[in-house]
Amino acid sequence: MQEKKLFEESVKNMLTIIGEDAQREGLLKTPERVFKAFEFMTKGYRQDPKVILNEALFQSSNDEMVLIKDIEFYSMCEHHLLPIIGRAHVAYIPDGKVVGLSKIPRMVEVFARRLQIQEQMTEQIADAITDVIKPKGVGVVIQARHMCMEMRGVEKVNSTTTSSALRGMFRETKTRSEFLNFINSPKSIRF
Repeated sequence: MQEKKLFEESVKNMLTIIGEDAQREGLLKTPERVFKAFEFMTKGYRQDPKVILNEALFQSSNDEMVLIKDIEFYSMCEHHLLPIIGRAHVAYIPDGKVVGLSKIPRMVEVFARRLQIQEQMTEQIADAITDVIKPKGVGVVIQARHMCMEMRGVEKVNSTTTSSALRGMFRETKTRSEFLNFINSPKSIRF
């Protein structure tokens, strides 16, 4: 596999450039490990979120908000290749169709497993749901910590970034308020 070899050679070069000995015992397998890690962390490029959503669409008369909150995700900042650690809250108001509940977190994972900026990921999630499910409205809020802000640069540990994308009925004050109240309510169900 030519791509794997090129990637591993690049990691060796990077180690050498920062002053490491790429041939020392602890680093001998590092290029291969980094390749495998990046292959996993960027697997979203090889998945189609719309296919995932289409796999479980069902007719439904429900026309009330469906919310899946606190969807944990890990991504990587496209500017520094450093981790983004966050939670997504995704809601929609059905218009004749609902999607299997597990498909929303899987779709979030597809977008998270690409190099990202949070604002773009928020929009991508809302747009995929809008395009596939065609609901009356979609609301997406993402709250995340960015290691590019915490580990370097301004070094502001524990700062959180919040982004939102609202479509259709979620732009209306009443629906927006209901959505935000739901995602900000304390967890009450324990299993």
